[in-house]
Amino acid sequence: MAGVCCGVVPESETAAAVEQTSKSSRRRRMEVRPFKFVADAAVQPPSENGRKRQKLDLDLVLPASPRDCDNAVESSGTNKVNGDQEINEGLNSNRMVELEKELPKFGLTSVCGRRRDMEDSVSIHPSFCKLASEAQISSDIHFFAVFDGHGCSHVAMKCRDRFHEIVKEEIEACGGEKAVEWKRTMERSFERMDMEVQQSTVDSVENPNCRCELQTPQCDAVGSTAVVAVVTQDKIIVANCGDSRAVLCQNGVALPLSDDHKPDRPDELLRIEEAGGRVIYWDGARVLGVLAMSRAIGDNYLKPFVIPEPEVTITERSSRDECLILGSDGLWDVVTNETAWGVARMCLRAQKPASPPMSPDSDAVVRGAGVESSDKACWDASILLTKLALARHSTDNVSVVVVDLKENQQL
Repeated sequence: MAGVCCGVVPESETAAAVEQTSKSSRRRRMEVRPFKFVADAAVQPPSENGRKRQKLDLDLVLPASPRDCDNAVESSGTNKVNGDQEINEGLNSNRMVELEKELPKFGLTSVCGRRRDMEDSVSIHPSFCKLASEAQISSDIHFFAVFDGHGCSHVAMKCRDRFHEIVKEEIEACGGEKAVEWKRTMERSFERMDMEVQQSTVDSVENPNCRCELQTPQCDAVGSTAVVAVVTQDKIIVANCGDSRAVLCQNGVALPLSDDHKPDRPDELLRIEEAGGRVIYWDGARVLGVLAMSRAIGDNYLKPFVIPEPEVTITERSSRDECLILGSDGLWDVVTNETAWGVARMCLRAQKPASPPMSPDSDAVVRGAGVESSDKACWDASILLTKLALARHSTDNVSVVVVDLKENQQL
């Protein structure tokens, strides 16, 4: 440019030189671009054979002449690779979105607390069953449950291992969505679970994991509460038997979806007395002065006063639903529904990076206190509720499950 300004070099020659330089630079850039792509794709450190293979790959990718390079850029060579990569990224992104929609976010914590033995069990099975509607469109349904054992842990463990399978069998036996009579389905599931427990307690005398304190010949002084939640695309079905509890947090309000079965509840007291039993107050109301709940799975020696029949509630899902909390009585004895909701809401509203969606069998889960969760915020809520119960001197095992129902909306 200095030459042009001084009149030493003609302007036409300068323009030609600039054009030639521009073409040369463009060729060099086009020659380097494919080489950079191959170099980025290489992950393993090259061995001698690897270097030969890499050189061969470069010979195949690099164009033979500058004109070929120009054609390669305009044709589908590099663009095809980048296009395929974008397509794959798009498909992966769509799949992640699908998983995010299908799989619920949940967190769970279960601790022994101040008890000598851990007798609680938690069962979570996302997408454990498909439900077909009249339009033949199938949707996933999810299973969440908390079992609070007493006398020993083997009844709660049996429920943990088998209950979701029984519910699945009962749902599939009904057929499509309109054919599922949820109340009867859950009642049959509890009835079958209780029958299996009666048989398994007879066969479990030699079970090395059985630590029944009473050591009765058939271990029939063992039982468990059960609060089971089945979450579908448009419903929340909760079946409860005992004093564990399910609470739905909706639009800033804590709505109990179950009613604790305590022996001094008026209708339960009347039922027990009509069956010939008694409620004796010894460190609280107890059936025959023994059991502090009026319904449970197992407890064969207290039948027919203690029954396994659940109470079932069916709640239509709405955009106002925020989260679902399931817990054993170790939580609810010292924490109110409103307090539990406040703690869960605080954790779910916290500004934290979202956890990636994951399959039910994924190993990439949040781990803590020996349990697994699919979402950090939900797990924080469950563990904070557990710590709150222990800080308020809960003397029982504490198990908490928190399910995010907002479907990735901002709370």
